[in-house]
Amino acid sequence: MKIGVFGTRGFPGIQGGVERHCECIYPRLSRREDVTVYRRRPYVCSAVTYPGITFHDLPSTRLKGIEAFLHSFLATLHCLRRRPDVVHIHNIGPGFFSPLLRLFGLHVVLTYHSANYEHRKWNAAERAFLRLCEHIALRAAHAVIFVNRFQMEKYPTTIRRKSHYIPNGIEAPQPTSDTTYLNHHGLTPGRYLLAAGRITPEKGFDLLIDAYMNTYTDCKLVIAGGVESEQEYFRRLQSAADPQRIVFTGYADRAEMNELYTHASLFILPSRSEGFPIVLLEAMSYGLPVVASDIPATHLVKLPADCYFTSNSTEALQKTLQRKLDAGTQRMTYDNMSAYDWDTVADRTRDVYLRVITHQTKQTT
Repeated sequence: MKIGVFGTRGFPGIQGGVERHCECIYPRLSRREDVTVYRRRPYVCSAVTYPGITFHDLPSTRLKGIEAFLHSFLATLHCLRRRPDVVHIHNIGPGFFSPLLRLFGLHVVLTYHSANYEHRKWNAAERAFLRLCEHIALRAAHAVIFVNRFQMEKYPTTIRRKSHYIPNGIEAPQPTSDTTYLNHHGLTPGRYLLAAGRITPEKGFDLLIDAYMNTYTDCKLVIAGGVESEQEYFRRLQSAADPQRIVFTGYADRAEMNELYTHASLFILPSRSEGFPIVLLEAMSYGLPVVASDIPATHLVKLPADCYFTSNSTEALQKTLQRKLDAGTQRMTYDNMSAYDWDTVADRTRDVYLRVITHQTKQTT
């Protein structure tokens, strides 16, 4: 089976939840299938190759609003020429081109990672266009994979009938005694709080900094994540942060995140919106106590009630954080973590491909 993939900036070593998702499932799928991943050339930073995966690095731009559209159009043209058995599109924006792929007889699978139009970086016109993309993509795809069950349940029966809930997964934790990365940033094991994610307003790091600055603790706050188009937002974060207490690491690769998870005392997810936060799952797999915003995505993992705070509220976050720290930050064991396994995610994704091909073949015979 030949699979064409676009809607991601690519992998390996490219920041983002969609990129992490793709980096985890396609090397697994390529053990049995022929996978072509269309990457965005400006983001490609590694020459690493994978057996069974062909990378096509297409021209693109880093301009917000144009980047995904241009790349998806070019990837669509490539797929029309190469004619893979399945075209797997990630995110609703790139799904705009699904009808064109169907028109020329290709099988289309869409993974709905998040409602992108909820992100604050978009203006009104851009949000309206993304809603249009969502409408088109959901109806044109032969099958839709949702990483968030609550998101899937919002749509009418016509969409749910062809939908599959497949949550994100995690790799097995690999605790380490290495502290090289910590030493580089002046951190002491067990003496810092950790948050992670791309530096964008929907991640809520402004709320976290305000709450932390009013919390009584001698632990530093570490925010691990790179900055892309939100330079002004990052400058506001820096101006609000005490540089002696708050550390911005920039983008951290998997080995560096492994070190940060191993030695943190607590993990915080202050997001205003999420699809299905992989970083939360990863923190839980390391047994970290967590504080998370009370949004639908975080309820998918069914944390204890005292872990949640009212989303978009600095005061609620500060009170929950203080209460957690006062109670102690012992390691925890979370139930049902075995449900979040990348091997299972890859196998179930492949099953969706096979169902789509089989169903469409029956319809045409």
